[in-house]
Amino acid sequence: MKQDYNVTGMSCAACQARVEKAAGKVPGVESCTVSLLTNSMRVEGDVSPGEIIRAVEDAGYGAELKGGEANKSTADMYAEEEKALENKDVPVMKKRLISSVIFLLALMYFSMGHMMWNWPLPSFFEGNMVAVGILEMLLAGIIMVINQKFFISGFKSLIHRAPNMDTLVAMGSMVSFAWSFVVLLKMTRDQITGGDAAAMAEMHNLYFESAAMIVTLITIGKLLEAISKGRTTDALKGLMKLAPKTAVVEVNGQEQEVPIDQLNVGDVFVVRAGSNVPVDGEIIEGNGSFDESALTGESIPVDKEVGDRVSAATTSSSGYVKARALRVGTDTTLSQIIQMVSDAAATKAPIAKIADKVSGVFVPAVLLAALATFLIWLLAGGALPYALSRGIAVLVVSCPCALGLATPVAIMVGNGKGAKNGVLFKTAASLEETGRVDIVALDKTGTITEGHPQVTDIIPAEGYTEDQLLKLAGALESKSEHPLARAVMDRLSASGMEEEAVEDYQTLSGSGVSGVYHGKQLFGGNARFISTKAEISREQSETADRLADQGKTCLYFTEDGKSAGMIAVADTIKEESAQAVKELQNMGIHVVMLTGDHEKTAKAIGAQAGVDEVIAGVLPDGKEAVIRKLQKFGKAAMVGDGINDAPALTRADTGIAIGAGADVAVDAADVVLMNSKLTDVSAAIRLSRATLRNIHENLFWAFFYNVLLMPLAAGAYAHLLGITMNPMLGAAAMSLSSFCVVTNALRLNLFDLHNAAKDKKKKNAISAESLITQDSEEDKETAGNNAAAAITEGEDDMKKTIKIDGMMCEHCEATVKKALEALDGVDSADVSHTAGQAVVSMSSDVADDVLKKAVEDKDYEVKSIA
Repeated sequence: MKQDYNVTGMSCAACQARVEKAAGKVPGVESCTVSLLTNSMRVEGDVSPGEIIRAVEDAGYGAELKGGEANKSTADMYAEEEKALENKDVPVMKKRLISSVIFLLALMYFSMGHMMWNWPLPSFFEGNMVAVGILEMLLAGIIMVINQKFFISGFKSLIHRAPNMDTLVAMGSMVSFAWSFVVLLKMTRDQITGGDAAAMAEMHNLYFESAAMIVTLITIGKLLEAISKGRTTDALKGLMKLAPKTAVVEVNGQEQEVPIDQLNVGDVFVVRAGSNVPVDGEIIEGNGSFDESALTGESIPVDKEVGDRVSAATTSSSGYVKARALRVGTDTTLSQIIQMVSDAAATKAPIAKIADKVSGVFVPAVLLAALATFLIWLLAGGALPYALSRGIAVLVVSCPCALGLATPVAIMVGNGKGAKNGVLFKTAASLEETGRVDIVALDKTGTITEGHPQVTDIIPAEGYTEDQLLKLAGALESKSEHPLARAVMDRLSASGMEEEAVEDYQTLSGSGVSGVYHGKQLFGGNARFISTKAEISREQSETADRLADQGKTCLYFTEDGKSAGMIAVADTIKEESAQAVKELQNMGIHVVMLTGDHEKTAKAIGAQAGVDEVIAGVLPDGKEAVIRKLQKFGKAAMVGDGINDAPALTRADTGIAIGAGADVAVDAADVVLMNSKLTDVSAAIRLSRATLRNIHENLFWAFFYNVLLMPLAAGAYAHLLGITMNPMLGAAAMSLSSFCVVTNALRLNLFDLHNAAKDKKKKNAISAESLITQDSEEDKETAGNNAAAAITEGEDDMKKTIKIDGMMCEHCEATVKKALEALDGVDSADVSHTAGQAVVSMSSDVADDVLKKAVEDKDYEVKSIA
């Protein structure tokens, strides 16, 4: 069970570590992740919210469960999330900063202005150094009260034995103030015993301006950091703002506007030009053009008509449509995208563990370092004020926030950038790992190819034209639901010809179709069937063989006993597939194509796409085994449709679901590509690499900053180079460190993830040589090259192998698979049209005649069952 909480009181990475540790110790908690960036916490496990909140409060922080009301509307949920992401600290800090600066200017006039530049003072203060000191103390006290949050949080954390960044600031400022107060008391004694001159000699030991300057400069840094951090969540807040609040529905023929949460599945809603689509739906009337850039990043509007689907938050550019609601509330595509982006922000990248380990012990280590610095300078014979100054400088220059923010800000910005471009990373880990892949395995159907057959060639027999053949074929196939028949009808429609239908239409099981057209008997089907109805010329056979070598399926047609010609149909390669494969190869990635199709067709498609390696005849179990084998050579990503490829997607180091725009919640995938474009695979890898590079830059800066400046603050370079650091400069440096890290992460917003111009190969890039053939024959079989072995390997269930005639493509496979798996007792069916068989796994025995009937009801012929 997952529970999300808002956490208050955190100020740095040490706080984050403390909250995480406290909640993680509660019995029943399986995992706990705290985000300093979004002030949120996710807890997994069987535990009550009250126990979690109590544990966080005992650690010195506050927590509340998100979305406590079960019946809360979607709009209210998003409003609550937006509110949680708001920069609440910015207006408060602005007021604090303005007030602090006003009093600080007065303080600096009396301290540095008068002492260093001899600026004039009111006559009352002339020669009265004790009065000047008292005034400095009051002004510094006012500034410290204005910034009391540092002291409350810092000392509260110290009491709970969990010191944080506020503890460092509070102690640095308080020690400066306390020391100055002691000096002021000494000045009163000196003035009595030695006069004004003696009191004047102590003025340079007052650090009231340092005490005030430290908290003021840290407030400036915190303000800049808060503003920048707010920008890192802009993408998520922008998505939430897209959520429609109302919908126009049709009730009894009348249109009326209703709150979005009153819309139910099946309701009919109306979308006019210029308005947003309220929920996911299917158009049942009208047509229009829709701007889907909010979800996919594609700026060109998409034309849609009856039967097409529309998604929530897309905008109608023109037209008028009525649509039936399919997904509402949190089930819409927009809601799922928001959830993915939010979930990614709530998880941690593996690289963040380095910073977390350091941050957990950072503040206690700094406190010890400051104490050690103070004592070392005293033992070395340094003056007490100088030793104190060095210790204070160490306290205020150290910054755990930069370490804590280095990874999450880059992850948030990178994830938001991807979401704007239709590339969704489910977790922070997937965003980090995607850029490290060495091998990309691509499913063929629907990934490299369009996923549905199209007519590629029309070869009329002697005495016929292409139009005549297409007309005959269209009339014969008009009543068929077979995907290959649909391809013929689509070509007929594209040619502008009128659709006609035959009489006496019959489906001949596993062979073809027949009908009467204008009094003439027509037959259509495969070569074996048509050769019994008419003579197929040698020239036609040679042409068919040539087309088969190109991965095309030939449909033959006859008219009154003579050949009318043949039409070639194939699942054509997507327009951008070759470019996408080339981009991956230019990035040093080995590209493999996996398919259950026969080798001849697979190699033809693979050659067009330009992949490094083709592995054919692989069923779903075999694909998973291939991924396991590829992982021996490097990190492997699997790209598929997220359904049939689920085992391989799960097995891969990174599973990438393509073509999932209608349903982004693909459980098996780590990355979801909304646009169904193969070029988005290289874009996802490119963005991941840029984000990882940005994280490395942030971590380097955070570590380098502390490694360089802490020794400087401690005075390590004082004798060698004559350089020391004033505590005020240390505070200024501390305040800027986190700001620099966050600003660097924001540069990712300028990154063009579709620009391949700067792609570089990895140093350990895998060669284009075949990886599968590098292992033994036994491994090949395990990998799934032998389809029959792959579908039977390692399973103990009852099985039957059904030999089937008439399957011609992967769509036929899907039809037979669905029919068999619908039977009681059948757990699964692995179907191969190339092997001409289906292997059925059963939990209980299913009669042969039941299996046979299920297949033959779909117009395929069962040859045998064993």
